[in-house]
Parts: sequence; structure tokens; C-alpha cells
Amino acid sequence: MAKARAIVITGNGTNCEMEAAHACRLGGFDETVIAHISDILTGEIRLDDFHFLNLTGGFLDGDDLGSAKAQANRFRYARVDDLEEHLIDQIIRFIDAGKLILGVCNGFQLMTKMGLLPAVDGAYLAQTATLTFNACGRFQDRWVYLKVDQASPSIYTKGVETGLYLPIRHGEGKFVVDSPATLAAIEAKHLAVFTYSDETYSAPTMEFPLNPNGSVNAIAAVCNESGRLMGMMPHPEAFLHRTNHPRWTREDLPEEGDGLVLFRNAADYAKANLL
Repeated sequence: MAKARAIVITGNGTNCEMEAAHACRLGGFDETVIAHISDILTGEIRLDDFHFLNLTGGFLDGDDLGSAKAQANRFRYARVDDLEEHLIDQIIRFIDAGKLILGVCNGFQLMTKMGLLPAVDGAYLAQTATLTFNACGRFQDRWVYLKVDQASPSIYTKGVETGLYLPIRHGEGKFVVDSPATLAAIEAKHLAVFTYSDETYSAPTMEFPLNPNGSVNAIAAVCNESGRLMGMMPHPEAFLHRTNHPRWTREDLPEEGDGLVLFRNAADYAKANLL
């Protein structure tokens, strides 16, 4: 029987791989592999053998060239030793095969700097957005309310009616774009999956600290037009169970954390469409 397989890439400063892998398993993937980037660059592990690629949070290469910039260049230009191709060839083949990619925090920064998001009109590898320093000028570690756009094509948000409550922890989380035209396309095509909000999930907000970084139009997450590629600054893998919630001893909470729905939807999609 075919198995739905997820891969979580680690190395060069990522630090959320264990939580992301746990989320994939809880979400319903039959197999989840944590792979060091070196194993992929040597050809020992190939992305072609998986259905769901997780690009996790951390501090890639110490953010020395800006958040995830060095890893973006590595993904774009590094050759795979045992194969006559570059790593980017595997990534584009992965996307063309209809598979799923989720980038969280540093992973979202990586996807924008590679040009995988927002990729308006399918223009992959042309960078039109980035994540830059928080408008407050400081690292932020807090929980945020995320209003969902129910008109978004994202496959990850099926069943999310109002929004999610998730933690953020980043110094470079301010989403910006290269032009008004790019922002207009994101809004018109409903690619801004989540926006920062208050606890009523009624409207996006630019008010600090509800919007912890000053992202344009309060954008917290972006998908491509297929809905299969998504990046977000908040950490869904950090809220999988009620005991992850900061007030779990004081509130009557459901057992399942808000973040798990994204991984369950990914697993359901993979099993229905990719096996």
C-alpha cells in the first residue's frame, strides 16, 4: 500500500525539526523523515520520494546575510553530488508534481527569498517579497491571533472558520513586497491566508503588539495560487496539544492545539491526490 510521506529538512541552524515531524505524524502522514540538508545534497535522500516538504523555523546560517538568504542561495545553486542536477531542479519538479510545501518562520523567509512565494501567475524563482526586521526593532516572542481568509485557495486551512491562535518568535517577520502591483495581486487572488488580528478575528490590524512586526496589510501567511505552497511566520507545530497553550492550567481548552489542523489537511490532501 502506498504511504503518504513527509520530509522535514534540518541543518545549518534550524531548530524546530522535531516539533514539525511530530506534527506530521499526528496529522496523519504514514512516514515522516527528518533529513539533514547534507543528505539531500549528496543525493542520499531525494525529494522525489516524498509528498510534503517542511521548511522549519530556526536561524539559518545565523541569519548572517539576512534571514534565510544563505540557505536560499544554497537551494538555488547547489548541485546534488550523485545526480546530474541542482537542488532547485528537485524542488521545481516537486512543485510541478502537485506536491505540498509548508515554510514556517525561517522557512517562510526561505520561500520568499527563493521566489517560491507569492509566485503570482506561477512566476517561481522571481523574488517579489521578503521578510525584514520587525517594525518595533526588537525580537518578538508572543502569541498572536490570526484571522483566516476563507476565500484563500490554501489547502491547509480547510475547516478553519475564523482563525487560529499561535506563537511567534522572530526578529525579521515584517512581510513586505516589491511593488503595489504585487500587493494588489496578493489581495485580489486571496493569497494572504492569515492576517494578524485581535481575539475577535474580526479584521486585520496594524496595531502593535497584535501585529508584532508591522507586516504590510497585517499579512502573517501567504500561499501560492494552487494553495499547495504556503509560508507563515507563526509556528503551528508549537501548538499541537492544549498543554502547549500559555493558559492551559487556567482555561478549559480542547485537547487538540490550533496548529494541528494544518498538518491534518496536508495529510488528507496527500492521501487523496498524491498516492
